[in-house]
Amino acid sequence: MKNSRWPTFLLYGVLGFYTLITFLPFVWALSASFKPLSEIAAGGNHLIPENFTFDNYLQIFTQEPLFGRWLWNSAIVAVLVTFLNLIFNSMAGYALARIKFPGNQVLFILILAFLMIPGQITLLPKFLILKSLGWLNTYQGLVIPMAVNATFIFMMRQFFVNFPRELEEAAALDGLGRFATFFQIVLPLAKPALAAQTIFIFMGSWNEFLLPLVIMSDPEMFTLPIGLNAFKGQYISYWNYIMAASMIFTLPALAIYAWFNRYFIQGATFTGSK
Repeated sequence: MKNSRWPTFLLYGVLGFYTLITFLPFVWALSASFKPLSEIAAGGNHLIPENFTFDNYLQIFTQEPLFGRWLWNSAIVAVLVTFLNLIFNSMAGYALARIKFPGNQVLFILILAFLMIPGQITLLPKFLILKSLGWLNTYQGLVIPMAVNATFIFMMRQFFVNFPRELEEAAALDGLGRFATFFQIVLPLAKPALAAQTIFIFMGSWNEFLLPLVIMSDPEMFTLPIGLNAFKGQYISYWNYIMAASMIFTLPALAIYAWFNRYFIQGATFTGSK
């Protein structure tokens, strides 16, 4: 019995070591964001700041007046993109899984084929289309191209294929139509899949760099990744400011993951009790 536990101990030891070396750089960056520049330049491996200060966070908002605007732009885009994806990807996935219409399988194959196309290839057509619409340097220019995601249409389709039809049939007997059944019965029971979507879509849109770089030329319309790139170039030797700005950029994504992770890992248990 004792020998049989060694593989488990070894596995947890390896995972613990990997967690440590992965998490340590983030802890160092978080610690450095509360240190003055002189303490960072002096070196040392201590993670607890000797001269704890909030001045770095205050300075990045005062020395860079557009930093708050960049943060607001990123928040607006990430929230809208996440909301639209949750609605459209779920509706498309449900339609492909449940509604039989001419071209259903062909459309599904086209969505799978689209997954194989690198995003860089569609970047120029997106730019030309947005330019013709007059959507450069606008919120809709960022939100609309990212409003749907083929990967999560496929994921939701696979989820709804395994969704118990008995619940939908019971809803139909109660007089609910297709839309009412979807929004009142099906979607509330799809929390694990929706949580997975929320985590990955929000993080993807929050971290998006290439599309805003191409279509945004007005500094006031920069999102935080583009703004941080400009900020880093301006304050390249001020590591205390760069670390503080990086933490502000990182923490919202971590908060979203921490909040929705409980739904993501719990799985779905379907019963007819409701």
